Amino acid sequence: MVAVFNKELLSWYLLTLKLKETVEAGVSTQQASALYRSEQTYLLEHHEESSSIREIDAFGSGPRPAISEWVININAKLEQARQEDLAGSWGRVSIYRVPQYLKGGDNKAYIPQIVSLGPYHHGKKRHRNMDRHKWRSFYQILKRTNQDLKLYLDSMKELEERTRACYEGKINLSSNEFVEMMVLDGCFILDLFRGASEGFQQIGYSRNDPVFAMRGSMHSIQRDMIMLENQIPLFVLDRLLGLQLGHPDQKGLVARLALSFFDPLMPTDEPLTKSNRNKMEHSVGYTNTFDPLSDQGLHCLDVFRQSLLRRGPSPLPQVWKKQWSHVCRVADKRRQQLTHCVTELRESGVKFKKKKTDRFWDITFSNGLLQIPRLLIHDGTKSLFLNLIAFEQCHLDCGNEITSYVIFMNNMINSTEDVGYLHYCGIIEHWLGSDHEVAELFNKLCQEVVFDINDSYHSRLSAEINKYHDHRWNAWQATLKHNYFNNPWAIISFVAAVVLLILTFAQTIYGVFGYYHPS
Repeated sequence: MVAVFNKELLSWYLLTLKLKETVEAGVSTQQASALYRSEQTYLLEHHEESSSIREIDAFGSGPRPAISEWVININAKLEQARQEDLAGSWGRVSIYRVPQYLKGGDNKAYIPQIVSLGPYHHGKKRHRNMDRHKWRSFYQILKRTNQDLKLYLDSMKELEERTRACYEGKINLSSNEFVEMMVLDGCFILDLFRGASEGFQQIGYSRNDPVFAMRGSMHSIQRDMIMLENQIPLFVLDRLLGLQLGHPDQKGLVARLALSFFDPLMPTDEPLTKSNRNKMEHSVGYTNTFDPLSDQGLHCLDVFRQSLLRRGPSPLPQVWKKQWSHVCRVADKRRQQLTHCVTELRESGVKFKKKKTDRFWDITFSNGLLQIPRLLIHDGTKSLFLNLIAFEQCHLDCGNEITSYVIFMNNMINSTEDVGYLHYCGIIEHWLGSDHEVAELFNKLCQEVVFDINDSYHSRLSAEINKYHDHRWNAWQATLKHNYFNNPWAIISFVAAVVLLILTFAQTIYGVFGYYHPS
């Protein structure tokens, strides 16, 4: 069946169709005109094809869509690509969707299980039970402050465009839905922060509250709130807290409250003596703690990461190998084996010792002694490190300090014996079922992770360790100590054998000398 239309009728039909679709899609008149001109050009260039529209019903298939619809769809997609490619549009993104290649089938470490924050997991069935508690927190805030809800809605309306720009990709929420979500999620976060700091009963909640109390579920909530896909921009939280306190330009306080709230997730709790702390404070470049007032973060995960790195001098990248080329090269996966495992290093004479510091990344090596700070591993450590690594992999203006540390520890741990020896030295403390689970955890943390070794904090450290390991005399010396000086009886036997060898050698010399020079 073939239907042939007049050229003029075809033009009027296309114009009517475009206007109809433009009105339905809410596209501006200027964009509609641009679409019309682009299609007219296309039709003129393809006169033979556009002079008639053939609807072919072959092999029982339905009619083919008109070529005008096809061109309009292509132009719409190109317009969307143009908007996404605008200068600075990607530079404002700070909350990312975790790339699929990083997940590796382990979605539980990246997807919140109890509470969703932000648009990525908004409205999912598993999180609906927590939504009513978000409304309770908003009600408590309005009750405490005696304020009108319109104040919060209008304030978030002003930040809507800036907030949407922080998220990756298109957010399929209307303006009212997006503003409502920001108000509810932000108020919920702030009441958790304030309740953990000031006491939930002091801010209006009962002691047996199912959520706003220090129950066992709080650890799971903390773990969900530190995930990369579950973040709220920090400036939104600053504005909401400022409205509650009567200071709209409030900055820094939310970051302080966040650090206090997420403190149980810290991978170290090494208590420092007064003398050790004084030595650290007099070291070059040491800063006592991370100061959120002087350096604002992007969101809670970013603040947490900065706090981990600012508990001492900021780690500076060490050049692994001089690069004379100015060309940006893709990171080489083959060069991420920084150093040998614990068992191999012990065989070459490297000694391990726990370093007394609260900076878990501050590893030092000198004269065969490798000092590693204490690392505390619990059931939330895996999710924490995975989301920190994902943030460093996605955000261009972020270093790779956490990734470098995790890869270094992954190189050190290859087996259960490696974990057992580090645990014996006090370097690793874990609450998991066995040492095998710890080894498996580190081996899975770095799958599909690639980073530039030339911009790694632990590159020079690894080079020094490898140089010491490759020296043969160190390996021979270690073998001697391991085989002959591993217990007191072995030492006594070795000394006795040496004395006997010396006496035998002396007797032989005297016998030969007496033979050639008799008295």
